[in-house]
Amino acid sequence: MKKNYIQDIERALYDVRDEDKSIYKSDAGLTEEIIRDISARKKDPPWMLEFRLKSLEVYKKIELPIWGPDISELNMNEIVTYVKPNAKQVNDWSQVPEEIKKTFDRLGIPDAEKKSLAGVGAQYDSEVVYHSIKKRLTDQGVVYTDMETALVEHEDIVREYFMTLVPPKDHKFAALHGAVWSGGSFVYVPAGVDVKIPLQSYFRLNAAGAGQFEHTLIIVEPGAKLHFIEGCSAPRYNVTNLHAGCVELFVKEGARLRYSTIENWSRNMMNLNTKRALVEKNALVEWVSGSFGSHVSMLYPCSVLHGEGARCEFTGVTFAGKGQNLDTGAIVIHAAAKTSANINTRTISKSGGAATYRSAVKVTKNAPFAKCSVNCESLMLDDKSRSDTLPVMDIEGDEADIGHEAKIGRISEEAVFYLMARGISEEEARAMIVRGFVEPIAKELPLEYAVEMNNLINLELEGQL
Repeated sequence: MKKNYIQDIERALYDVRDEDKSIYKSDAGLTEEIIRDISARKKDPPWMLEFRLKSLEVYKKIELPIWGPDISELNMNEIVTYVKPNAKQVNDWSQVPEEIKKTFDRLGIPDAEKKSLAGVGAQYDSEVVYHSIKKRLTDQGVVYTDMETALVEHEDIVREYFMTLVPPKDHKFAALHGAVWSGGSFVYVPAGVDVKIPLQSYFRLNAAGAGQFEHTLIIVEPGAKLHFIEGCSAPRYNVTNLHAGCVELFVKEGARLRYSTIENWSRNMMNLNTKRALVEKNALVEWVSGSFGSHVSMLYPCSVLHGEGARCEFTGVTFAGKGQNLDTGAIVIHAAAKTSANINTRTISKSGGAATYRSAVKVTKNAPFAKCSVNCESLMLDDKSRSDTLPVMDIEGDEADIGHEAKIGRISEEAVFYLMARGISEEEARAMIVRGFVEPIAKELPLEYAVEMNNLINLELEGQL
């Protein structure tokens, strides 16, 4: 009998490990002493240390979620929460330590900056090691820097916004993040400024058994526009690594923000990230999300449509292979009149992988004439895989227009036969079907990640007896 094998995304580029040359690691586990040590090393202002300690207390009181994928194998007593690389932050690529520079060179960060980016930040383990921004943007008042620098140079802004949209009490891993956060990006775009070329941050976790807890805070003032790109990866180890970052986006009246992410973690990673946007009157947030890695993911970017006419567009693709349980989706809260949202996702599962689409759409009593369209499609490539669709809709008003469409299936043998009848090989016919399935999502991904997406959809089917 002929069998078909569909290749996984090629990970050789991402799984190259660097020798661990970190100059400091916190003890494994989570204690007040560890939090105080991290805060002292980062020279936090007193209010931030207090915030960290309060977050730790909240973390201790909240239980692990009882829904979603099983994350009971995560043992925080074995996770190192802070790893300081042997590098200082610089804005000249040639000054980055050679072994770290080689890692980011392999990932294409410098080339991307030269060709199509207005600014780049690169984080290695717990610290940002490189940051740059074009002078023409700083001349317009745009601020793009790491969070530690922002905490010094823009303390009033950071204190006003930091973890107000994702408070530590939100869930256990938000509290964890509040206690041990390190690194990340701060972006401030003044009113009316159009940042025509994207900014990008890339997060690389190299240390085994460690966690990465970067914080991204973006404020786009009224009428301004920004495209921000985030990439993540890590080599594979035989121990659990943890990613519990946090993204807070503030999109003011009439502003527009596109936030594109490729999460390509290794398959020993627990990816428990939290992302949320507050969208004001007539503003727009666009999420473009690709989840291609990790052992377990729980990721549901949330848009709070807070002002009249606020809009959200969410586009996502998830690929779950052997040993992966990827639970992804989106949350939209309609909290004002005439708000609208479109959610469009594709999930693929193979070799026993599990892909779950989970969404929540809430329309409050304060949101007459809200509109939301949800479309999720899932494709299973064999009889070992699993795909689930779990939408929740909570509609409090009578004047909402809400729709949901879901499709779950396998590659149609009739479609394969149709293509083969026109002279196309079986392998290419199946590849064409999968490429067509993800094409509406793939075309929205940033140009810089075309290679990653091509690896995902460039399927090689091998016939064997």
